[in-house]
Amino acid sequence: MKLYYFSEMPHHEFPDEEGDKYPSLRLEFPNRFFDREKAAANYQRYLTEYEFADQAGFDGLMINEHHSTPSCVNVGVNMTAAVLARTTRRAKILLLGNILPIEDNPVRMAEQLAMADLISGGRVLSGFVRGVGVETWWSNTNPVHNRERFEECHDLILKCWTEPGPFRWEGRHYHFRHVNPWCLPLQKPHPPIWIPGTASPETAVWAGRRGYTYVPFLVPFEIARELFEYYRQGAAEVGRTVTADNLGFLICAVTAETKAKAIEAGRHFVWRMGPTLRAPTEYFAPVGMRSRAGTQFALRARPRSLATMSYQELLDGQFIVAGTPDEVIDRFARVQRELGVGHLLLEAQESRMDHPTTMRSIELMGAKVIPAVAAL
Repeated sequence: MKLYYFSEMPHHEFPDEEGDKYPSLRLEFPNRFFDREKAAANYQRYLTEYEFADQAGFDGLMINEHHSTPSCVNVGVNMTAAVLARTTRRAKILLLGNILPIEDNPVRMAEQLAMADLISGGRVLSGFVRGVGVETWWSNTNPVHNRERFEECHDLILKCWTEPGPFRWEGRHYHFRHVNPWCLPLQKPHPPIWIPGTASPETAVWAGRRGYTYVPFLVPFEIARELFEYYRQGAAEVGRTVTADNLGFLICAVTAETKAKAIEAGRHFVWRMGPTLRAPTEYFAPVGMRSRAGTQFALRARPRSLATMSYQELLDGQFIVAGTPDEVIDRFARVQRELGVGHLLLEAQESRMDHPTTMRSIELMGAKVIPAVAAL
């Protein structure tokens, strides 16, 4: 099983009591609380941690993108990928990912991803996401067209990568008279494509039909297994064989020399589960964004909000793993046994977890956890 390092690059330098005054930290929380000098320092810090994770032996470096929220100030996943492509040497660069339904120029996105792949020497894993509802509000796009735009944007990007130009594209949502990108990815026919999921059976089936790596985020094991079954259903429809390499899973994780230190560090993940997910329902699921089946599945996938769970409940539910290297190895082995995944994505820094704690966790993961997990 391969391990991937991930940070949402949060900006949690404001007083929590100020955030509590607003319906949500997303969209609503005023940017007057943004600290420019601290943010500049944070970017340097986060990139240093990613570079150290590469040196420590992580198989991949996961990055994502969100907007109008202090929970994630990585607002340009392709930009970050290009930076890491130049400053790291061996780990895969996993973009999970580009929010396709809010993209107005898929051709430019295809060029940017190709450029990152070329700079990295062919290390890009290109994740495509439908995004949360917040990004739909932020971009002023129609949630009813979310899936249609996702699939058409995906199709045009793949055509940019795999078919010679110039050609014309006349779709329902995208129109280009002249498509002829002069920047193509190093990997042929294109970088591997990954798809995340939490509550959409349709997305799991769609990914299975195409053989893309599929990764549920922070859901109970039983929900992940059900989503994997939908994925296998899609794969079976086209005669594809599903292996562990097709499946991944994301959790929060930190390790330290003692259990007490790890437990204390892991408490920072509670902010990620609570305040950053607090919002009116329509912020995350605008009317029309999900199908009826997706809405029904979402209710089962999250019968209880992560924001209402105690720290101990989050630990018991395997949403957060915090312990000594040996304890972490044991927990990761359980994930592998329960789900049969070949990729484990670790949200490994969050909130106010300090730089020394983060670096020590990365170091211990590289020295003790990664070698043990590689054999699973």
